[in-house]
Amino acid sequence: MTWDIAITLAVLLAVVVGLSVLRAGPDLILLGGLALLLLAGVVGPIEAFAGFGNEGLITVALLYIVAEGLRQTGAVSFISQQLLGHPKSVLSAQARVVAPVAVASAFLNNTPVVAMLLPVIHEWSKKHRISVSYLLMPLSYAAILGGLCTLIGTSTTLVVNGLLIETLHRSLGLFEIGAVGLPAAVLGLAYLLLFSRRLLKDRKPAMTLLQDPREYTVEMLVEPHSPLVGKTIEDAGLRHLTGMYLMEIDRGDHVLAAVSPHERIQGHDRLVFVGIVESVVELQRIPGLRPATDQVFKLNQPRSERCLIEAVVSDSCPILRQTIREAKFRTRYNAAVIAVARSGERIRKKIGDIVLQPGDTLLLEAHPSFLEQQRNSRDFFLVSAVEDSTPPRHERAWVARTILAAMVLTVALGLLSMLKAALAAAMLMIATRCCRASEAKRAVDLTVLLVIGAGLGIGKAVELSGAASFLAHHLIAVMGSHPWLVLATVYAITMVLTNLITAKAAAVLIFPIAMAAAENLSVQLGAPVDPMPFAIAVMMAAAASFATPVGYQTNLMVIGPGGYRASDFLRLGVPLSLLIWAVTVFLAPIVWPF
Repeated sequence: MTWDIAITLAVLLAVVVGLSVLRAGPDLILLGGLALLLLAGVVGPIEAFAGFGNEGLITVALLYIVAEGLRQTGAVSFISQQLLGHPKSVLSAQARVVAPVAVASAFLNNTPVVAMLLPVIHEWSKKHRISVSYLLMPLSYAAILGGLCTLIGTSTTLVVNGLLIETLHRSLGLFEIGAVGLPAAVLGLAYLLLFSRRLLKDRKPAMTLLQDPREYTVEMLVEPHSPLVGKTIEDAGLRHLTGMYLMEIDRGDHVLAAVSPHERIQGHDRLVFVGIVESVVELQRIPGLRPATDQVFKLNQPRSERCLIEAVVSDSCPILRQTIREAKFRTRYNAAVIAVARSGERIRKKIGDIVLQPGDTLLLEAHPSFLEQQRNSRDFFLVSAVEDSTPPRHERAWVARTILAAMVLTVALGLLSMLKAALAAAMLMIATRCCRASEAKRAVDLTVLLVIGAGLGIGKAVELSGAASFLAHHLIAVMGSHPWLVLATVYAITMVLTNLITAKAAAVLIFPIAMAAAENLSVQLGAPVDPMPFAIAVMMAAAASFATPVGYQTNLMVIGPGGYRASDFLRLGVPLSLLIWAVTVFLAPIVWPF
C-alpha cells in the first residue's frame, strides 16, 4: 500500500463516518475531504475541481430550472389534485398516490415532485380521514422507484451517466436504464401496495398545522373558458377543500344556496366560499377561477408578481366605517381586498360593500413591497405575508408542459443529448416567462451541486491514487472471480453506503471502485469484462435508498410530516432494498452481458 492510497482511504473513511454521524451538511464534509486530498498532494487542482464541470452535474442544475417552470405555472399540482380523487380505502388511497407519482418522477426530478405533492396529500388525507403516515412514506418510495425508470428520473442517474461519458465514452439512452428500472419499479410498487399497510403504523405527525380560527368569505368568478365549466362541483374538486366549503353560487339574477355536489358549473358563476386562509391559497391555484373583485385586475403589477397578505385594521385607520369601495382601497394602498374576517362573524356582503371596522382582518392581494411600506404604518396591525401564495401562471401551464414533452421527445429520439435538451428546455422556460431568471437562480439547489462536485473530486482521487484498484483487487480476492458475485457485492456496498451517507456521494465514491473491479476481473479471467453491469449496479443501488431517512432527500422531507421513526424506514425499506438488489443483479448482466 502506497502513501497516496493510505491517505485516500483514510480520508474516504473519515468522509463516510462524517456523513453518517456529524450534523454538518454533506456539502461541507465532502468539500473538507476534497481539501485534505488536495493539500496532501494526492490530487491536483485541475482533477480536484473537474467534477464541477461534469455533464451530469450541469444537467441536474438545468433540470431544477425546468421543474421550477412547471411549479410556477401550476402545470403539475392541479393535475395531481384531479388524479387523487376520492378513495374508498387506505389501499385505494395508496394506489392513487404511488401510481401517478412514479410516472411523474420518471420525467421530473424526485425532490420537486415530492415537494409539490407533500402539502396536497397532507390535506387530501385529512379530508378523507386517512392517516397521513400510510401515504407519505409510499409517496417518497414511489418517487424513488419512478426515478429508476429513465435517465432523467433522479439526479443520481444523471451523475453516474456523466461519469460513464468521462470514463467509458458511453452514454445511456433516455429509456435504456428502464430495462432494469421498470421491472424494479413495478415490483417495488406492488410490494408497497401489498405490505405497507401492515408494516407501517398509524403515526401522529411531529408537527401539525395550527388550525386558524379566522374564517374568510371569498368570492371566486368562473372564467368563461375555464376547464371547470360543465363539470359538477364534486368532479371539479370544489366539494372537498380542506377547511373551506362552497356556501352558495350567485348565477345571474338568482342565488343557489345549499349547493348540490351534482350541480354543474357555468361560465361567469360567482362561487362564494367560507374557510381558512390556507384554503384560499388552494383556490388561487385552481385554473379558471379568479377573485370576483374587479379591483384585483386594476393593480399595477401582474398577478404572478403579487402575493396574499393578511393585515389587521387598526383603530386609527383613516378609512374606518367606510365601505371598501368608498374608501378607494385599491387606489390608496395599491392592494386589493380579497376577503374580510371579523371575529368569527360571517359577512354576507360583496367585498366592495363591506364597512371596515377596527380589528377586521383583511386578506389582500398585493406586491410584496406592501409589507415594507405598511409594516410600521398606523393604518394596520400585524401585517404578514401568507406563505407560498403567489398565484401560478396558469395561462402558461400549456407552454411548460409542451417544453417538458419536447425535451423528453428529443432525448428519446436521439436528436439531442440530455445536457443539450435540458439546456434548451431551461432557456425556453425563462424565455417564455414560465420561470423568471430570478426564480431560476433560487430554484437551483447549490448544496446538491456542491455535494456532487466535491464527491466527484474525491472519486477522482480514489481512482488516481490507486485506491480503487487496491480495493477492487482485495474485493475480488475475498469474493472470488465470478462476475455475478462481484456485481452483487458492489451493489451491496453501494446500497449500504447510500443509506448511511447520501445517494450522490455513494455513487461518486463507489463508481471508480466498480470500474476497477471490472478491469481486475478482465485480468483474472483473461477476457474482457464489460463494465456496464457494474455501472448500472452503482446507479441503481445509489438511487434506491429506502432503509434510512438520511440516505435520500425525499425520505427526509416526509419523516416529520408523517411522524415516522427510523424503525419505520428499516421495517418497510430493508425488504424493498433487497428486492431491488435481486432484480438488478439478475437483470443487469442479461441486458448488458459481461
